Amino acid sequence: MFLYLTLGTNDVQRSRRFYDAALGVLGLGCHYEDETEVGYGPVPAPAEGRKCFLWITKPVLAYPATWGNGTMVALPARTRQQVRDFHAAALSAGGSDDGAPGLRPYGASFYACYVRDPDGNKLSVVCEAAE
Repeated sequence: MFLYLTLGTNDVQRSRRFYDAALGVLGLGCHYEDETEVGYGPVPAPAEGRKCFLWITKPVLAYPATWGNGTMVALPARTRQQVRDFHAAALSAGGSDDGAPGLRPYGASFYACYVRDPDGNKLSVVCEAAE
C-alpha cells in the first residue's frame, strides 16, 4: 500500500543512532545515509528493487522538523519478545515511552508498545501472533 514513509529529524546522526538500535531488533537496518537523511529496510537488503522503506530526513524546506499530532508509524514484530526488545532498545537509545509493551483492545492478540523518537515522532511495534 505504501511505497515508503518519511519522518522528519533535526539531527540525522542522533536519529541514526536511535533507529539503528531500535529497528535492529526487528531485522531492519540502514541501507542509505548522507548528511540529510537515512533510509531503512530489511536485512539483508533485497538484491533488486527498493531497499529502503522508512526514511528519516531533514525537511527539504528550511523549517525545523516537528512531529505530527495524531501521526504514528506502526511496524510489525514476529513475536511479543521483539516488541519488548524494541521498546527497551528505543528507550536506551534516547527515545521516550509512550505506552509500555502489552495487550491492547484492538484484537485478542494485539500486543504493542509505543515510543517517541528523539524528535518526538511516534512509533508503535505490534505483534498480532497469539503467544
